Amino acid sequence: MPGPGSELATVAVWRGGADLTLERVPPPVPSGGEVLVRVDLATVCGSDHHTVSGRRPAPCPSVLGHEGVGTVVATGPDAVVRPGERVVWSVTVACGSCDRCAAGRTAKCCSVRKLGHEAYDARWPLSGTYASHVLLPAGTAVERVPDDVADLVAAPAGCATATVMAAVEAAGPLRGRRVLVSGAGMLGLTAVAFAATAGAAEVVAVDLDPGRRALAERFGAARTLAAGEPLPAADVALELSGAPRAVETALGALDVGGRLVLVGSVSPGPAVPLDPERVVRSWLTVTGVHNYEPRHLAQAVAFLAASALPWAELVEEPVPLAELGRVLTAPAGRPRAAVHA
Repeated sequence: MPGPGSELATVAVWRGGADLTLERVPPPVPSGGEVLVRVDLATVCGSDHHTVSGRRPAPCPSVLGHEGVGTVVATGPDAVVRPGERVVWSVTVACGSCDRCAAGRTAKCCSVRKLGHEAYDARWPLSGTYASHVLLPAGTAVERVPDDVADLVAAPAGCATATVMAAVEAAGPLRGRRVLVSGAGMLGLTAVAFAATAGAAEVVAVDLDPGRRALAERFGAARTLAAGEPLPAADVALELSGAPRAVETALGALDVGGRLVLVGSVSPGPAVPLDPERVVRSWLTVTGVHNYEPRHLAQAVAFLAASALPWAELVEEPVPLAELGRVLTAPAGRPRAAVHA
């Protein structure tokens, strides 16, 4: 059944490579805990660049995009938000009843669905943020956005910022600790800023790109290093690049009792050597974080709202949805590109 009014929604359907077509579909009437949102701005996560370049497998055709901010248009009777509210939302949609959900790992729900990662299907055509509207199924975490947090700042909260909140939780308290951040993209810069704000003794950022190293210094890094330079000893290493060599060097930098949190390794790659004796004798911990829990989305919004850093400068000026193909295949000058319908 068509949704509010008779207005059709626009979706950018990805059909492989840089092939995207704009299509018009009727928005549904939300039921239960569903929420229909007008997408005011969507940012482009690096994973979508990887999808269109063939580095990351994904259903095709599909509506990509999972970072966005928008205004609630209509809701089902069980929704926790109301029309007119400005919101961000989680990547994952959980059932809430399986053993993983019961254990507090809703991001790994046995029947998880993901915004921007599903096959284009008439039963859920508004499944990604590269569209004028998105339908958030029941089980999607939704957070209201304060009025003073701009769209350019809020949009990455549902992926980059919330993922970092999960990563720093896995790292443990950062106050007084030496923190190494490997990779200074959107996630890495967020991790640098959080660690500096949390009172880390020193934050060192590593990246190949000198422009991103300069950004890391602006966002709180005490010093930066080019990839391949000798690393200082660290109590916590947050690896966000996913490069196997970076994983190996971050692990090697850990001091006694150190903890390595892997976040960027989300695609198949060569194995990384691990010396189990060193892990044992040095009391090292290696853990991974993939996606996040609803509390991390709430923490992300609160962190951005409290921060005085120039987050909007990390996002390109938004372009129309019709230019999405170019955006997904061209290198961005800033950590995030942005589109709007």
